[in-house]
Amino acid sequence: MQLIEQLITHLPLLSIPMISAIVGWSTNFLAVKMMFYPIEFIGFKPFLGWQGLIPAKRREMAEIEVELVLGKLLSVKELADRIDPIELTKAIERRLKQTIRTIINDVMRESAPQLWASLPVHGKNLVYARVEADIPNVVINMVNDFKYNIEEIVDIKELVVGQLVNAPELINEIFLKSGEKEFPFIEKSGLYFGFLFGLPTMVVWMFYPTWWVLPVGGLIVGYATNWIALKIIFEPKNPIKFMGFTIQGMFLKRQKEVSRVYSDIIESKLMTSKNIMEIAVHGSGAGQLLELIELHVNDAIERYVAIAQPYFALGVGSESYYKMKELASQRIFNDSEKYLSYAYEYTNKALRIADDLCERMEALSPEEFEGVLRPAYEADEWKLILTGALLGMGAGFMQLYLVFM
Repeated sequence: MQLIEQLITHLPLLSIPMISAIVGWSTNFLAVKMMFYPIEFIGFKPFLGWQGLIPAKRREMAEIEVELVLGKLLSVKELADRIDPIELTKAIERRLKQTIRTIINDVMRESAPQLWASLPVHGKNLVYARVEADIPNVVINMVNDFKYNIEEIVDIKELVVGQLVNAPELINEIFLKSGEKEFPFIEKSGLYFGFLFGLPTMVVWMFYPTWWVLPVGGLIVGYATNWIALKIIFEPKNPIKFMGFTIQGMFLKRQKEVSRVYSDIIESKLMTSKNIMEIAVHGSGAGQLLELIELHVNDAIERYVAIAQPYFALGVGSESYYKMKELASQRIFNDSEKYLSYAYEYTNKALRIADDLCERMEALSPEEFEGVLRPAYEADEWKLILTGALLGMGAGFMQLYLVFM
C-alpha cells in the first residue's frame, strides 16, 4: 500500500520523461510531414500559412538534383548514341506512312490545289509510293543529324526542372522513396531521444522545481531530437570501425539500395522517351529541331521533283513551291507526336537510363552521394528544428499547467 502511495506521489515526476518522449516523437513526426505537405500553399500568403518545404522550393531542389546528380551522371549525347536509326525507323514506319499521306494531301490542296485536283488517283498513288519508299532513308539521315545536334535540341536541365516544377508530387516521391527508411527513423528516434533528454529535466525539476524548467526542457528536447536525427542519417560520411562495428550515416550506408530506387524513379517518371521528345518539340531547342526537319524535308522534296518532273516547280509557281516545302516541314514537325509515340517502347529499352544511372550512383563518393537527398534537409532544416523546439517548449508549458499546477 505504501509502495502504491509512493508511486502515485512520484507519478507527476515520472511523467516528465514520458511526456518528453511524446514531445520528441510528435515534433519529429511533424517535421517530416512539414517537409512534404501540403503540396500547395494553405493559408494567407506570404507569411500566414504553410507549404511543404520541398514542394515550395521544388525549382531550387530540381536544379540541385540536376547539378549534383543527373547533370554529372547522365549525358544526353551518350544516351542519343544508343538509338539505332534503323530500329527507330522500323518502330515508327507504319504510322509515319499514314501520317505522311495525310500531310501530302493537306499540303498539296493548300499550296497547289488545281494541280493536285487534276491529278488522277493513279498519279496520286505514285506520289505516295515514291515518298513512302524514301521514308527510311530520310528518317535515318534525320535521326543521325538529331543525334549529332542533341545537346542543342534537348536541354537536360530544362527537362528535369520543368517536369518537377509542374509535378510537385513527383519530387516528393523521389525524396520519400529514396529516404523510405530514414524518415521513419527520424520519427521513431524522437521517442527514444525525447525520453533520454527528459531524464535530466526530471532530475533538475526534483531539486529545482521552478516554472521555467519544464518549458526550457521541452525546448531542448524538441530541438535536440530533430538535430540529432538529421545528423545520424548523414554522419559520419565515411565508414568508421569501432569495436567490431561499422558506423556510418544511415542514408550513406544504403547507397546501393537507394541508387536502385532513385534510378528506377528517374527512368520511369522523369527521363522517359515521351518527356525527352516533348522537350525536343516544345522546349528551347524546338527551333533547331524544326530547322533540322526543314533541311531534310526540303532535300527530299527536291529529289522527288527532280525525278517526277524537272519543271514541276515552274508549273506550280515558285511562291507555291516554297510554300509547299514550308508547309510540309511544319506539318511533319507539328504532327511528330502522332508517329514518334510508336517509338517510345523501343527507345526506353535502348536508353537503359536506370541501369547506367544506378551503376554510376553506386560509384559516387559518400560526399557526392549525400547530394542526392541532403539538399532536401539543408535548404530549410533550421525551420524544422526551430519548429520542433517551439513545439517542445509549448508542450513544457502545457505539462507545467496540467500536471504540476
